[in-house]
Amino acid sequence: MLADIDLTTPLAKVLGGNGAKLLAEHLDLHTVGDLVYHFPRRYEERGEHTDIRALEIDTDVTVFGQVKRVNSRQFEQKRGNTRGKRGSLVEAVIGDDGGGEISVTFFNQPWRESQLRPGRWGLFSGKVGRFNNKLQLNQPDYVLLDAGEGEEAVEEFAGAIIPVYPATARVPTWRIAAAVRTVLDVLPPTPDHVPAATRASRKLSSLDKALREIHRPESQQSLAIARRRLKWDEAFALQLTLVQRKKRAEDWPAVPRPRRTDGLLATFDAGLPYELTRGQRDVGEEIAADMERAHPMHRLLQGEVGSGKTLCALRAMLQVVDAGGQAAMLAPTEVLAAQHHRNVTDLLGTMARAGELDAAPEATRVALLTGSLGAAARRKVLEEIRGGTAGVIVGTHALLYEGVDFADLGLVVVDEQHRFGVEQRDALRTKADQPPHVLVMTATPIPRTVAMTVFGDLETSVLSQLPRGRSPIASHVVPVTEKPAFLDRAWRRLREEVAKGHQAYIVCPRIGDTGKADGEDMAPVNDDGRRPPVAVLDVAPQLEEGPLHGLRIGVLHGRLPADEKDAVMRTFAAGQLDVLVATTVIEVGVDVPNSTMMMILDADRFGVSQLHQLRGRVGRGSAPGLCLLVTESGEGTPARARLDAVASTTDGFKLAELDLEQRREGDVLGASQSGHRSHLRLLSLQRDEELIREARAEATELIAEDRELERHPALAATIARLVDEERAEYLEKG
Repeated sequence: MLADIDLTTPLAKVLGGNGAKLLAEHLDLHTVGDLVYHFPRRYEERGEHTDIRALEIDTDVTVFGQVKRVNSRQFEQKRGNTRGKRGSLVEAVIGDDGGGEISVTFFNQPWRESQLRPGRWGLFSGKVGRFNNKLQLNQPDYVLLDAGEGEEAVEEFAGAIIPVYPATARVPTWRIAAAVRTVLDVLPPTPDHVPAATRASRKLSSLDKALREIHRPESQQSLAIARRRLKWDEAFALQLTLVQRKKRAEDWPAVPRPRRTDGLLATFDAGLPYELTRGQRDVGEEIAADMERAHPMHRLLQGEVGSGKTLCALRAMLQVVDAGGQAAMLAPTEVLAAQHHRNVTDLLGTMARAGELDAAPEATRVALLTGSLGAAARRKVLEEIRGGTAGVIVGTHALLYEGVDFADLGLVVVDEQHRFGVEQRDALRTKADQPPHVLVMTATPIPRTVAMTVFGDLETSVLSQLPRGRSPIASHVVPVTEKPAFLDRAWRRLREEVAKGHQAYIVCPRIGDTGKADGEDMAPVNDDGRRPPVAVLDVAPQLEEGPLHGLRIGVLHGRLPADEKDAVMRTFAAGQLDVLVATTVIEVGVDVPNSTMMMILDADRFGVSQLHQLRGRVGRGSAPGLCLLVTESGEGTPARARLDAVASTTDGFKLAELDLEQRREGDVLGASQSGHRSHLRLLSLQRDEELIREARAEATELIAEDRELERHPALAATIARLVDEERAEYLEKG
């Protein structure tokens, strides 16, 4: 072993220039640590089942299987209308122990027939295609595990447990395994950053042993021990970061915003035509107490669609206005910002008309700032914000622009926080002289482990009780392939709702045409043989001429100019449209109590949480709601099972657990937002709840003794590697 090799050593020093270049260009692996932490995504064992039948078309795969049969034939290669030279085709059939088969084909490589003899086991890497209704890998890269030949040494695969790495076409799994072997052979023992007392109390393997066993396990037991240690490292690094930030935030100064018994909030509460739910009262008390402290509130308010989160936020904003400050609500879309502005203005009535003849004595002004405001209107709103006349400000990302100055920003309310990036949240927070109080709201129910891991530095409030008067929502799957008559019945059912004086939504995955808009226009999926998802601009005219002929139909999507979007929503809210054909632009915040029915077309193209959010737009009044999930997915498919689950319950927390099962951990932890490779490879928020709880407890105890980890420099360095600064900022939801 070379003494000067460690995790920071460039791979070129160990592997040479060509090998290191391939890993850097195709897998973004540059150092020994990058490669060592590039863990296998699964392991194969000879005699175990690799389910070839579950492979999906147009995906890059590594198949572990046995050559069942092989044949070759000659054919004539044509060039245009003329005959060319003769060519050859070698085709082998690879099978697994479960009866699945896939063919591998090679053109003009006759020597493959002698290599691919029946009975041999191998790893075959390529892109899955379909030919003559059979699965196929065309000219895949492969290595035979029981033969002396091969482009790379196959010694790595001689054991019973075979690692299969995240790979690319240019760098297949066995080349990665060979590189890992070379590195581990020269890497000295890796120092352990976890304190010895913690390792002993939590019965953790040493780091060096875990890193070696994860790549070259001697047994399933040793692999499990290694995985547990490396999962612990990921959980521990995250929890240390979160606990550290939470402790630091407790030291930040903030202006206390105490409650008044004779201000706007008291008048507002006295005039409410209904009682607050117990949940709303309890959450209100938590928020009010937080804002009376001389340290900034960092609170996450999560609740089911329609549970009354906006009302809780408005009461908090009024408390801040009573205390002489301003409150800003940041909404992700202009449609939602305009909706919030209308709702707040309507709820406050004369209390929102400061400076007008009929204003209440203690009135303030409610300002709306969006990117589409005209120059004159924008100047007026900016002056109201700068001068403090506007106590409540609702806006989109336009609130973040330079030139938007607050007189005394005391509270920031972030609605649907997952729609905003770190920089946007920080930009609004820095517009106050001292850190403002922060209330983050989400209607997407968050599983316990996600709340503990991703929002671990926030205090959490949950609204689970729906206000009185809210109606139940019935959901049903409409399987148009199996039962096409059901779709005709659905259109008739929609007409029946309209005949009763109600309104309906029809949701499509795409806008249509060739453009895209803000993530709501999903790309067509053709490679698997399915047609492109339906689009608003196609569906609306078809409905006008067909099953909904004679009804008043409107269209809403993200590519419409802001004033048109607002006009459509106002028209629909006023009852002047019967049906609104829309994209997911209506997903959050849109509140039209007279809307009782929603049809989601190509519902299998949406995620579980998105479907739950969408159907929350109906049943918001006294009449019951109905949501129909229209799909061509067949019975027994994963997509159909997902829709059946959504239809079976309105419990958002159950659905959130289901959503977590089906999503990559990286999405949940923010990897897709940061755009950087994450070292968080093994931790499962679904399966590792107990381990995360243990890590949280250990992190809390350690930070209480050594907040900045000055006595644990190796641990601090590891956190910097496992949770880089950008990830740490993502985790800071305040």
